[in-house]
Amino acid sequence: MKILFYQSKGATLSINLLFNIIRQNLPGSVKFSTSYFRYTGSSIKDRVYDVFSVVLKSRNVINHVIGDFNYATYFMPKGNTILTIHDLYRLYVYNNSPFKVFIFKWFWLRVPIVKSAVVTAVSQCTKNEIVKYANCPPGKIRVIYNCISPDFQPAPKIFNKLKPVLLQMGTRANKNLERLVQAIAGIHCKLDIVGEPNPETFKLLDQYKIDHCWANNLSKKEIIKKYNACDMLVFVSTYEGFGMPIIEANAVERAVVTANVSAMPEIAGMAACLVDPFDIEAIRNGIMRVIEDDEYRQQLIEAGRKNKARFEAKNIANQYCDLYKEVWSKI
Repeated sequence: MKILFYQSKGATLSINLLFNIIRQNLPGSVKFSTSYFRYTGSSIKDRVYDVFSVVLKSRNVINHVIGDFNYATYFMPKGNTILTIHDLYRLYVYNNSPFKVFIFKWFWLRVPIVKSAVVTAVSQCTKNEIVKYANCPPGKIRVIYNCISPDFQPAPKIFNKLKPVLLQMGTRANKNLERLVQAIAGIHCKLDIVGEPNPETFKLLDQYKIDHCWANNLSKKEIIKKYNACDMLVFVSTYEGFGMPIIEANAVERAVVTANVSAMPEIAGMAACLVDPFDIEAIRNGIMRVIEDDEYRQQLIEAGRKNKARFEAKNIANQYCDLYKEVWSKI
């Protein structure tokens, strides 16, 4: 049984790292190789070149398309093609453009799904969205969670109640950074931002006199240092297909405040304080509870130790292996 993974050198670092970990944990009986797309994110002409470049490779193997280039399935044999979908974030980005929504639904979702034997979704929430927006039969979709890197290890730290460091991962619009800034106004804390805030957010940070720092384009090692140095993760996104920072914070034993929408409650379980991300006061109350209530904060950390076990790399790799065997048996 041989698996051919299709990914792009231009795909997000987190997706590539995720599947590197999964591949490392596959049983030795599973042979695999990786085919990189050169032109993802370029012109339509270049994307067409990418599609045709896979035709000769895609026979007599299981094709697993990962990352944000679903169009790779167009000319692959349906019976031995697996498509992984991480989220449907573009539907929210394109919300005000019916034409873009139409293109995304048909050419990024419906056609690739029809051209695949099985679709995997990284959360039940993402599966539900695929069923809703792509008219996909639920039985065709398997939920296989993302895995946590073994590099994220427990790093116990005495909580700094006088001036806790709040870690914010990401600065895209869905990361809800502007509401978070307003929520922590007046709280004696430091906001550590991974990503580059936009000019409007910088104005808010200055307006509310928030002690902050930010860093962009960090390596995995540098990101782990950020988790280890913080006192808590505040991840109150308005949309996530999974929510990887939740598990990463669980793994290093930090308390988490996250949103009660999309995939975040599913991924966090009992290992986070859930708040309404659209309610500034609710965000503030959740943060203050974690800061002030020592027993509650410790409960979240203990729950995180248990929660991370659901996402261990070996377990996730075994689920993919079972799927590969199932697809291989039908080729």
